[in-house]
Amino acid sequence: MSETIAQKLAAYGIDYMDAMDRMDDNAELYKKLALKYLNDQNYANLVAALEVKDFDGAYKAAHALKGVSGNLSFTDLFKAAASASDALFQGEYQAAEGFLPIISAANDKVITGLAAWEDGTLEA
Repeated sequence: MSETIAQKLAAYGIDYMDAMDRMDDNAELYKKLALKYLNDQNYANLVAALEVKDFDGAYKAAHALKGVSGNLSFTDLFKAAASASDALFQGEYQAAEGFLPIISAANDKVITGLAAWEDGTLEA
């Protein structure tokens, strides 16, 4: 028995079944929207803002990343981005910076999974 797409995506922190609830079971629409994340700049903007201690910019990027990842059901990335966004909002800048490795790892997993889905190796 082969794994379902939901099981395969779960390994990358992507909750396909939750996404299907959000997308009214429109798998084609979800795949199209999810793959757009491969070109999303919110993660890069967050990293760049934190590097120069632009905490206002970092908050905007973390908040946007939280929204995108939540809407696309990237659960691990959403949780980490939400934690950083909350910390930045409360002025807890050191705590927010501490979430960056977690955000980076979750982002890398999502990117890897989406790239495999896009090139067909995930469904092979």
